[in-house]
Amino acid sequence: MGAYRFDWSERLRIRIPVLEMEWEQYKAAEQLAIVEQWELIRGTIPDRIMEFERLINIKQALLFEEESFEQSCILNYEIADYASRINDLHIWYRIDQQLEARRHS
Repeated sequence: MGAYRFDWSERLRIRIPVLEMEWEQYKAAEQLAIVEQWELIRGTIPDRIMEFERLINIKQALLFEEESFEQSCILNYEIADYASRINDLHIWYRIDQQLEARRHS
């Protein structure tokens, strides 16, 4: 195995690629192995997004009923955190297109 790995991100609940070299420095076989492994991980991203959206909906329902300002602030923070995670997952989901473009350049 070359100088790459996939580290678990507890925040995003997926494994994230960690490349220790520039993409062009990897041999074609390593690039293919990275892309294949990433595709398996990438396929789980829509499920993570749906999971976080479900949690946002629960928090929003709680927020609608909440009367305590302090608790409302906590719920708003949690909603914003899950929304940030969804945004990050969308970015990671698009990584595939960037890798494919680099492979064909």
